[in-house]
Amino acid sequence: MASKDKVLNNKKIAVREGVVSLVGNIFLFIAKIWIGIVTGSIALIVDAWHTLSDSFSSLIIIFGAFYSSKPADKEHPYGHGRIESVITIIIGVLLGVIAFSFFTDSISILSDKKSVHFGLWAIIITSASVIVKEAMAQYAFWCARVTGNKSLKADGWHHRSDAISSVMILVGIFFGKYFWWIDGVLGLLISALMFYTAFELIREAVNPLLGQAPDEKFIDNINSVCSKITDYNLGVHNLHVHDYGMHKEVVFHIYLSGDLTLDESHTLVDSLEKALDDELGIRVTIHTDPVSERVL
Repeated sequence: MASKDKVLNNKKIAVREGVVSLVGNIFLFIAKIWIGIVTGSIALIVDAWHTLSDSFSSLIIIFGAFYSSKPADKEHPYGHGRIESVITIIIGVLLGVIAFSFFTDSISILSDKKSVHFGLWAIIITSASVIVKEAMAQYAFWCARVTGNKSLKADGWHHRSDAISSVMILVGIFFGKYFWWIDGVLGLLISALMFYTAFELIREAVNPLLGQAPDEKFIDNINSVCSKITDYNLGVHNLHVHDYGMHKEVVFHIYLSGDLTLDESHTLVDSLEKALDDELGIRVTIHTDPVSERVL
């Protein structure tokens, strides 16, 4: 189980990331929506609302940071960490809804054969957006690595997709005077990017909720810790992982010699559980399978 200090520290990091994202996104939204309305560019307006959707995500993340750090209670004996996965799904769905709305708007622009004339301010604001959003993405990814928070990683990809869409708009600005359809096509491309990002976020969040097999690295880490406690080949098997965001509940079987007394087996299992909690931050329940002699 993660220590109380670690939980509080992760909460502070998540809240800080959410506040930074919220403030930055609001300023960028105002600048983008203004230049989008002035130029009549559907791509710029799509990009502006894409940025505002990041603000909604930031509010959800701030809420989630407070809620997920709540200690276990009678109704939620394993804590509230899985709210992170729920929040990530909400962010993904929100992004998908916005993508669909602007996909239809882009189709309409192409049908009406509307052309757009960009100016210097469009170049300045879009260029600034690329730099700021990528910086915010890098910060969110760093916070996610430090805390292991999936919703922060989702927010990072949200920022990254916004930065990429701004790059695409820059391309359109420079080529718009040659091709009347560039704005509508860019709107479609950005919508497609938003759809893809939404799908990936939802998929990554749903898998732990459904239950997924542990990867080989995770199993190797468990075996490595176990090997420090005993020279037995424990033969870790039937391993099940329940991901609760802030911590993992793990159940697995090991082989122990039938010659060991109950007290010896119990002491060994206690040592394994403590070591795995201390080194990997996982709460473990171990089932012992007796064998006729020690497996070396």
